[in-house]
Amino acid sequence: MTTPAIGVLALQGDVREHLAALEAAGAEARTVRRPEELAGVDGLVIPGGESTTISKLATAFGLMEPLRERVRSGMPAYGSCAGMIMLADKILDPRSGQETVGGIDMIVRRNAFGRQNESFEASVDVAGVGGGPVEGVFIRAPWVESTGADVEVLAVFEAHPVAVRQGSLLATAFHPELTGDHRVHRLFTGMVRSAAR
Repeated sequence: MTTPAIGVLALQGDVREHLAALEAAGAEARTVRRPEELAGVDGLVIPGGESTTISKLATAFGLMEPLRERVRSGMPAYGSCAGMIMLADKILDPRSGQETVGGIDMIVRRNAFGRQNESFEASVDVAGVGGGPVEGVFIRAPWVESTGADVEVLAVFEAHPVAVRQGSLLATAFHPELTGDHRVHRLFTGMVRSAAR
């Protein structure tokens, strides 16, 4: 498989930016809003946005269980910011009724770096991403409180993990899709290619 089909969960958040970054990274990018669209992709990006809203919409669109099933069966998935929260097995401070897809054995704290007006950019060294630090855009970003033994921490900022990988799942607390730097998306596209072999 030379060009993997990678979906972007298009319920809420910065969908367009992820689609553009995936195309630049050599993937065929598609929007995913329905279970049948999910069934047609090799991997999935869960974008940043508002994790509670994404959770509620995924349930309303009949996507939550199909998402969990695909992740359990080994489909590669990448979550940025709210997407990181969606891939966490546990949220430290969930909103009422908030659910996650799960898959990464970690506990995540929502809005850990502060509110919208405390958003910032920082250079982050990410293991597995060559060419120097990645410019991370942190917008009401989460951080990882703790991880299980099978989770590889790829990046730390201010003593907290902000990029992790477990098997075919990848998550960042920051938004690489907003910077024009497609190296994280290239890393994920490579993970999707490897999983399809």
